This record gives sequence, C-alpha cells and structure tokens, in this order.
Amino acid sequence: MDNRADVREFLMSRRAKVSPDAAGVIGGANRRVPGLRRSEVAVLAGVSVEYYAKLERGAIGGASASVLDSVARALQLDDTERAHLFDLARAADGIPSSGRPRRRVTRSSTPRPSLQWALSAITDGVAFVRDQRQDLLAVNALGRAFYSPVIGDGGRTPNLARFQFLDPASRDFYPDWDLFAEMCVAIMRSEAGRDPHDKGLQDLVGELSTRSETFRRLWGAHDVRTHGSGTKRFHHPVVGELTLAYEELAITAEPGQVLLVYTAEPGSPSAERLRLLASWAAESAVR
Repeated sequence: MDNRADVREFLMSRRAKVSPDAAGVIGGANRRVPGLRRSEVAVLAGVSVEYYAKLERGAIGGASASVLDSVARALQLDDTERAHLFDLARAADGIPSSGRPRRRVTRSSTPRPSLQWALSAITDGVAFVRDQRQDLLAVNALGRAFYSPVIGDGGRTPNLARFQFLDPASRDFYPDWDLFAEMCVAIMRSEAGRDPHDKGLQDLVGELSTRSETFRRLWGAHDVRTHGSGTKRFHHPVVGELTLAYEELAITAEPGQVLLVYTAEPGSPSAERLRLLASWAAESAVR
C-alpha cells in the first residue's frame, strides 16, 4: 500500500493548524492558505523549500530522523503526532512498526486461556481486550454486562467503531458521543499509520467511510491520538450514569492488542452502580 496520500494530507493538515503568530512568523497580508506556507515551514525546519515540498507531496521515504524531528518541531506536533509522522516514514521505508508482521496472520478468534483467566481475575472493574481494528476480542464477566449494547446477541465479532458510527444505541450509551467519535477515529488513524498494510483495518475504514458521513469527515481531518488513561462517561441501559477511569496496557505477546480496564472511584455513585451491574450480570448468568 502506497502511503504517500496519507503523508501529504497529514502534513498539509498540520501546517494549516499552525498560525504565523504561534510560529513567530510575520503573517503578512493576503495570505492564501490557512496556517503556515510551505516556505515558512521549510525555514523553521532548516531544510530547503524544494525538499519540504517533496516531503509534503508524500515522498517521505528515506527522510532522516533529524529531518523528521525538525519538521515535527516546525509544525508544533505533539508527542502522538510526532510518533505518527515517524510511523508514516517507517511505513514508506517498508519497515513494520511495533514489531508487527507485514503479512496477514490468521489468528483464532478465541483468546488464549491464560489471557481469559487474567481478565476473569479482575472482578471489580470492566476489563477487555481490543485490537488495532477496534474488535472486542475478550471481556471479563463485568465487561460482558457493561458492553451488552455493543456485544448484542452474537454474530460477528463486536467492533467498537461499528457500534460508534453505525448503531443508534451508541448515542445513548455514550453521553459525550461527539468526543467519543473523535477519539475513536484518531486512535484508528494512529493505528493505520503504524501499519498501512493491515487489510482488515483498510476494509473497516472503507466500510465506515461509505456508511457514515461523520466518520468520513473525521477521518479526513487526519487527527491522531493514543488512548493511555483518562475518564469517560457512559449511560448503561441497566444501571444508568457511570463515570469511569480507564487505563490502557499493551499486550506484548500480541502486538497491536491492548488491555483496557475501567474502574470507578471508590465510594462514588458509579462504584455502587458497577456493583449493581455485577449483581445483575451474575443473576442473568444463572437464569
């Protein structure tokens, strides 16, 4: 897969976001482009205008780390955006990121027993494993109850992105739907930069771009982010409002997969509602 279009659009979108004032550049009148001009980025990065123009056309293969660092500073990229730029450059050079294989590998949809045991050992929080395609691969008992609107009654593997953009129930489940949508797409953008040869991810992006105007618009923004940690709000159909903190942990045995754990502040109303949800799940299991 040729990633020159992604490189071009990412650099152009970042350049458009940097104001001349923020970059310490005299703006001048009659500017025809938002943000910085190519020539101004080149000066700030210490490269020739011709060379920067070549990079922005997508010909990033072979660019040195020092050049990429200079461009990242000129465009005022944050840590995630800088990492994405380097991922795009590695992909252009044919170097897989994060130890991921370039060829598709057929894997069982059933998680390793030891991984499922680890999830099941987490009883007071929602724990689940997802991959770079937003597939929900494994959950603990509380996670199965929590994500019941996503998991549904079976069929194909539950996918958080499909639920977000194609299922009307997501608007009830995610009170901050717009924020969740932006996060979901930005995480997928980061993943696509790491491995542009992931056909499953390509197919998912194509499907969502065709079926969701919102996804198509957000994908075109080329924003990237990592998940890491934070707080999210949910509205569960059984127990109502939940405010949960999350932590994301990489699964080193399965590059591209992550373990996420959602927990509530001890003593909070959300903690009590999680306990109610756990009781509801236990009662449902024995029916």
